[in-house]
Amino acid sequence: MGRLLEQVEETRAYLASKTTVKPRIGLILGSGLGDLADKLEGAVAVDYGTIPHFPVSTVEGHAGKLVFGSLEGQPVVAMQGRFHYYEGYSMQTVTYPVRVMKALGVDTLIVTNACGGMNPSFRPGDLMIIRDHLNMTGANPLIGPNEPSLGPRFPDMSRAYTPELAEFAKRTAASLGIEVREGVYAGISGPNYMTGAELKMLRLLGGDAVGMSTVPEVIVASHAGLRVLGISCVTDMAIGEELEPLTHEQVMEVASRTKPRFISLVKAIIAGIPSA
Repeated sequence: MGRLLEQVEETRAYLASKTTVKPRIGLILGSGLGDLADKLEGAVAVDYGTIPHFPVSTVEGHAGKLVFGSLEGQPVVAMQGRFHYYEGYSMQTVTYPVRVMKALGVDTLIVTNACGGMNPSFRPGDLMIIRDHLNMTGANPLIGPNEPSLGPRFPDMSRAYTPELAEFAKRTAASLGIEVREGVYAGISGPNYMTGAELKMLRLLGGDAVGMSTVPEVIVASHAGLRVLGISCVTDMAIGEELEPLTHEQVMEVASRTKPRFISLVKAIIAGIPSA
């Protein structure tokens, strides 16, 4: 674990040499939602492939850049594309950028994703504020030796998604006339989409949406003491009894259509987000 601390510090020092921005807010931008990073003022983009100890994105729709800049007057760092367990990376590697964000001074993480809607009242294009999650990946990024300076051995997850931020996001959406849903995000390993029987199981367990990301990053963010706001873009309906064939291209297309509302909401949240 001492090696992890050394790597995080090497990555932090490298990034600090590339920009004078001292980010307070971290953004993880999911499939088809990376355009928000293009809205940053005074942006400095660093390719993942040049960052010490960083993996690289291999999925279509993930640009693979860490972007520093200002958004609505707030200093931010945005992941324009994330890493996934199904790409073959370890859970520790998938969540490494969250460790680096913490080291850079981030205290609040906004994590986004494209997901399938399991709640029958949802529709493609809906935005869902994540209230809680189900870790159905079969793995956990905290398995292994624990470094106390990074977080406690047995971190509490009852407030993994900061309730106050979720309420603030709801109020912000209402002020913009943007309807938002709320629910539980079920995180799976992927890369295959789920069978009808699996989706019915997840719904019975309390899931409202299903996706292949977010949960590992939020576990590590909570372990590190970061405040977390999660927002999902429902790109398709994943109702076990009414399952239709699905492709990644369809997911990307709906995420792209939803971008204007998503960007408006996240910008407004960042503009008025309460201090930690």
